[in-house]
Amino acid sequence: MNQTDVIVVGAGPTGLMLACELALAGVRCKLLERRAEQPNITRAFAVHARTLELLDARGLADDLLPHGVPVQEIQPAPGANVDFRTLETRYPMILIAPQSGTERILEARARELGVEIVRGAEVTGIRQEAQRVVLTLAGGSTEPASYVVGCDGAHSKVRSLVGIGFEGKQYETHILLADVRLTETPGETLFTRASNEGVVIMIPFGDGWFRAIAWDRLREQIPLSEPLPMEEMREAFLRIAGTDFGMLEQRWSTRFLSERKQAERYRAGRVFIAGDAAHVHSPLGGQGMNTGIQDAVNLGWKLAAAVHGQAPAGLLDTYESERHRVGAQVLLLTDGFNRLVLGRSPIRRALQAVAVRTLLRFRRTRWAMLGRLTGLGIRYPAANRRAHAWTGQRVPDLTCEGGRLYELLRDGRHRLVDTTASRAAATAVGDTVQVAQYVGPATPGLPAAILVRPDGYVAWASDDRTDLAAQAKAAVARGLPAEPVSRA
Repeated sequence: MNQTDVIVVGAGPTGLMLACELALAGVRCKLLERRAEQPNITRAFAVHARTLELLDARGLADDLLPHGVPVQEIQPAPGANVDFRTLETRYPMILIAPQSGTERILEARARELGVEIVRGAEVTGIRQEAQRVVLTLAGGSTEPASYVVGCDGAHSKVRSLVGIGFEGKQYETHILLADVRLTETPGETLFTRASNEGVVIMIPFGDGWFRAIAWDRLREQIPLSEPLPMEEMREAFLRIAGTDFGMLEQRWSTRFLSERKQAERYRAGRVFIAGDAAHVHSPLGGQGMNTGIQDAVNLGWKLAAAVHGQAPAGLLDTYESERHRVGAQVLLLTDGFNRLVLGRSPIRRALQAVAVRTLLRFRRTRWAMLGRLTGLGIRYPAANRRAHAWTGQRVPDLTCEGGRLYELLRDGRHRLVDTTASRAAATAVGDTVQVAQYVGPATPGLPAAILVRPDGYVAWASDDRTDLAAQAKAAVARGLPAEPVSRA
């Protein structure tokens, strides 16, 4: 009777976000973490606009914003400027925030919601049965649950134990990473310089520490196990950028070899994987933590529906069909960044830079690039070809009675947005699903009714006002989410 509904393995941002989603939906959730203590090392630092919107939809964005530094312009290539302030979002920025700070906020929420977090728990075995999964831990103890989700990183034990393949390649260039203090502050929030000898980046954490990153072609084959002294990082910055900003203290450093890999599937029976366990890629573009958090928000409400016996047939399969596609797109994006910045041919890099500048000149291609980078352009394919054009796309933060739509989503439930003055949809569904009455300005193309999933994407929409009540009632009765779609 007291069996855990879902065990999440891995207490990084993905695992913590998933645990919060499950607990918010009333799921008995336990979080197992192999590390006995929380590390103070920040690996990820970029929080993109779509991730901030999802955190806002759970009341967490305002907790994170004071701990970050907003970046509203970047140059993905020489002469190519990207201004995030042109985006229609509450968060037109990349927020530079230490991963450790994001984890603290998510862990505090998880504990507030009653999630049991067990540290020093290493998974050594998985046995799947008809109605449950049994984990074996180091020391011989076992942990049963209805479902298990591996959020345990690129070297995922969960993924390995259930036999999910992880295909791809390693990049050749070793990356130098260090957290440093400076005597001179860079004039740019996101300082980047490139030369034929490599690329350097300096990123502020907002607390006096900076993340120094270098792709140094003179040092790219030094063994990963060799310590990285501050003198080596200083020398790389001096050669490539002409300055080291007076580096005077280093609290952490490492050599890192990035990979480009994706799991062949995201599910094996009652076991799922998410975050770095499902996909790893070049750090250029800052996609890793963002993609993982978005995996978690997609999977959370679906697992909760399954646990509560409310999931339509095939709902859990939509996690893989929707997110595997996104993971593949992220790998293409970051691989493109990697070739643009770190390619060995100066001629090819120059041609690629011209291509980027050209694409940014036109509205449609500029939005396509920005949409992928920020996550705002992610949309999921509808199973039904006759579905409304809004189906599967991110819903904007509409103005509704009682507050913004993303404020109304904070209970983790579906919302039916009625944009008509007749309030026909609200009358039809009664108490079956919460209704948000749109009170914003008249907007061309806005559907008469929009069924919004807990992760902020459109499950169903309609322009037909003549029979809106019956349509809305039927959409809610179907159980809401789309049928599973092919990943191809």
